[in-house]
Amino acid sequence: MTVLADSAGGARIAKVIARAGLCSRREAERWIAEGRVAVNGRVLASPAVTVGEADVVTVDGRPLPDRPKVRLWRYHKPPGLLTTHSDPAGRPTVFERLPPELGRLISVGRLDLTSEGLLLLTNAGALARHLELPSTGWTRRYRARVYGIVDEAGLAALAHGIAVDGIRYGAVQARIDSQRGDNAWLTVSLGEGKNREVRRVLEHLGLRVNRLIRVGYGPFQLGGLARGEVKEVPARVLRDQLGGKLAF
Repeated sequence: MTVLADSAGGARIAKVIARAGLCSRREAERWIAEGRVAVNGRVLASPAVTVGEADVVTVDGRPLPDRPKVRLWRYHKPPGLLTTHSDPAGRPTVFERLPPELGRLISVGRLDLTSEGLLLLTNAGALARHLELPSTGWTRRYRARVYGIVDEAGLAALAHGIAVDGIRYGAVQARIDSQRGDNAWLTVSLGEGKNREVRRVLEHLGLRVNRLIRVGYGPFQLGGLARGEVKEVPARVLRDQLGGKLAF
C-alpha cells in the first residue's frame, strides 16, 4: 500500500501506522520492536524510519488500511470513568463504554475520574493534538458546584492568571451563578486546560469542587446529550470550524 507522506516529503513510520487507525504511536513503536512491521519487504528493527508515498508498509504481513477520513464526536462522559484506553487497576474507562463499531478513537484532552460532561473524540491523533493546544484558541467552559463562601473579588482576580503550588495558570474567567448557604454554582472558562486546573484554582480560593461538568469546548457544546450518549459532528460543521486543518 502507498502511504501518505507529510508535506515535507515523508512521515515517521509510527505516525503513519497511527494515522491508519490501527493503534497509537507508542503501540506502533512496540510493534516495530517486536518485528511485526516491514517497509518494502524489510522488517524494521527501529522506529527511526521515515517513509514516503512510494513506500509500502505492512503490519503482520498485511498492508495498512486506507487512511480514514477525519471524524469528530461529542460524548457525554459520565462520572466514574477514566479517560484512558486501559487501567492497570481495572477501573472502567470511557473507551470500554463506546460502541465498538466506532473503531479506535482518541480523546481531545481528558476529563478526570469524577468529572463529567463534554468530551470530544476523534479518529485522528493529529487533530486531537491540534485542538488541545492553547494556541488553537478554543475555550473550555465548565459548570462547577462548590462548597464554600465565594469571594467575587477573588474570582475576578483569576482573569489575570494565578500560580498554585508553583504551577502558573493562565487567565480564568469565573462568575457566580447562584449561592445557597455554603453551596454555589459557578461558570468557569479557560483556554489551557492543564491537569485538574479548575479544581486546583478554585481550591486555592477555599472552594471545594464537588461536581464539575464541562459544557463546551470551543464551538462544540454538550447541549442535550444524555449521559453516555455519543454523537458525530457533521462533516460540514467540522469543515466550517477547521477548514484546511482537516488535512491532518
